[in-house]
Amino acid sequence: MAKRVDYSLEVSSTSNKNPDPIAEGSKPDHWVDKAGTAFQNPWKSWRPHTFGERLALLPTAMSFPSPPKNIAEIMPIHKPTWGAGPTKSTGGSEDSDSSPKGDGKDQIKTTWLGHACFLVELPSRLGPSEEGRGVRILFDPVFSDRCSPSQWMGPKRYTPPPCNIEDIPEIDAVVISHNHYDHLDTHTIRTLLKRTTRTPHFFAPLGNGPYFKSLGVPTSHTHIMDWWESKRLVITQSDSKKPLAVDITCTPGQHFTGRSLTDFFKSLWAGWAVEEVIEDRASASREPTKVYFGGDTGYRAVLDGQNEDEVPVCPAFETIGNKFGGFDIALIPIGAYLPRQFMSPIHCAPQDSVRLFKDIKAKRAIGMHWGTWILTSEDVTEPPRRLAEECKKLGIEEGVFRVCDIGETLWF
Repeated sequence: MAKRVDYSLEVSSTSNKNPDPIAEGSKPDHWVDKAGTAFQNPWKSWRPHTFGERLALLPTAMSFPSPPKNIAEIMPIHKPTWGAGPTKSTGGSEDSDSSPKGDGKDQIKTTWLGHACFLVELPSRLGPSEEGRGVRILFDPVFSDRCSPSQWMGPKRYTPPPCNIEDIPEIDAVVISHNHYDHLDTHTIRTLLKRTTRTPHFFAPLGNGPYFKSLGVPTSHTHIMDWWESKRLVITQSDSKKPLAVDITCTPGQHFTGRSLTDFFKSLWAGWAVEEVIEDRASASREPTKVYFGGDTGYRAVLDGQNEDEVPVCPAFETIGNKFGGFDIALIPIGAYLPRQFMSPIHCAPQDSVRLFKDIKAKRAIGMHWGTWILTSEDVTEPPRRLAEECKKLGIEEGVFRVCDIGETLWF
């Protein structure tokens, strides 16, 4: 029987990573006011929706496509092994991502739980005879049937979660990109809190503090952050003197927020960068790894009839790539993009996703934000096909930017 290993958690602030620091007393460009009570997208790549566009979307929303009757065959659901055993992939390349290299202790593990939810485990950095795990981070967990204020109406899952919330292994951090219902779910957060006496730390953008407080998340475990703010999470094993540490940084993206008709843009949206921190790099078998989570973002605002290669693109992603020097694995949205004129400011289409991938200098990527709820008018199976086409156009080698099955664990 394996020896039980307990983990203690500690979070501290690190230096702000903004490559263009804000002068003291100045208002950041993405703040509407100096109090930071509302937010905006500060780039030429953004365009707000007009009232007419919102009205025009209603007939389209009434005729969103249905999933094919054989969706269970097209998108098989695997019970997660979390890397403890193999899962058969039908959606990716024929490389070795689905199994570890050697003992896997120096690799990143990613498990897709549907839509934008991933469990990511960083390398454990343990020796051959040592037992334990790496830092575990759960991104944007939503396990409810409907991503809506009510479970009686709103978008309903056409693929089920691959497991119960209670089946998720012990986690150290829950990281939230923004407050839309397909990314932040009250039932899921409450269940995560109830299932353990060891509360994980929660990381979310500005304006979300009252929400987490209302659910009973301790203030000591709630970290509400602005773009470029960074926190260091350290986990220490009960039987080890070697702690594991990661820096978790809130990064810019192009989107919006709101959970009702009265709170649009009242909280911030974000992507996240996670970097391993290794003090003794000389003895490490691999350089510190880095993970990027894109959350929900647009890349450029394209009007019907425009040449989309001539419109401004969001400069934040190139800035992120330059600041962090690239990422070992990036989790990038590829779905919910039609009609293009309405969705392009807020959601990446595959032709945007591949350019974002290049901007952030990622080595590998997995496509997300598809395959769970019907939110827009493209066919539900289209995003992976389009992704492969767009990768080919930009000369991205097959399998470098891929998709995977729900419940599948990959190694990087």
